[in-house]
Amino acid sequence: MSTIAYEDLTPGRVFDLGKVEVDRAEMLAFAERFDPQPFHLDEEAGRNSVLGGLCASGWFTASLWMRGYVDHLLADSTSQGSPGGNELAWLAPVFPGDVLQLRLEVNSRRLSQSKPNLGLVEVTGTADRGDERVLRFTFVAMFGTRNQA
Repeated sequence: MSTIAYEDLTPGRVFDLGKVEVDRAEMLAFAERFDPQPFHLDEEAGRNSVLGGLCASGWFTASLWMRGYVDHLLADSTSQGSPGGNELAWLAPVFPGDVLQLRLEVNSRRLSQSKPNLGLVEVTGTADRGDERVLRFTFVAMFGTRNQA
């Protein structure tokens, strides 16, 4: 049986999803494949941009958060996926070597009307570099109840 189920996801609860250091080689490989904008690939282009240096794609930063979410919560849960969200904000550029603290906060929850063994949980995910928030997004996660049929 999974450790974390809908019943454990109470509004206001915060989950520590660990820390991650932004690896330059991984960041560049991601950018080359998925977001090949010059400021994500080239030091000089990054310095000459409004971002101030070679920086990670926001999608890479979100992927780092997702890995922490899986490792620290989803892998041992009744997760049933997500129908999406309504906010995604890249609040500051992320650079190689940055250490990000990843968290998830439960905002609200309700049981599905059509599937009573399924809970819909609104959460906010964040990544902070020290005292500076660099990523924030809100989405709905679906979790089974402990008494899934």
